Amino acid sequence: PAYQNLRQKVDNFVSTHLDKQEWNPAMNKNQLRNGLRQSVIQSGMLEAGVDRIISQVVDPKLNHIFRPQIERAIHEFLAAQKKEESVPAPPPEPESKDPPAPSQDAS
Repeated sequence: PAYQNLRQKVDNFVSTHLDKQEWNPAMNKNQLRNGLRQSVIQSGMLEAGVDRIISQVVDPKLNHIFRPQIERAIHEFLAAQKKEESVPAPPPEPESKDPPAPSQDAS
């Protein structure tokens, strides 16, 4: 319902905005489109409508769908971290006592 309501509001806003415009073939369509876009953004209806959509669709699913999946992913990540910490690191390789071979420059 929130999506349908937002869509109807935007459609009405666009229709009203375009009704106020006097059309002539010399008009720059891109300027008209950008002006309309800015008017919709400045009206704040999109932001409020999206907030309503989130509260109707996402919020009810948050605790019983999303939260358990997030918690499971965190537990798996932490278990993997703990497992990495408990595995001993391989012993360091012994250092060679021989000096490194001199490099030959091709000068």
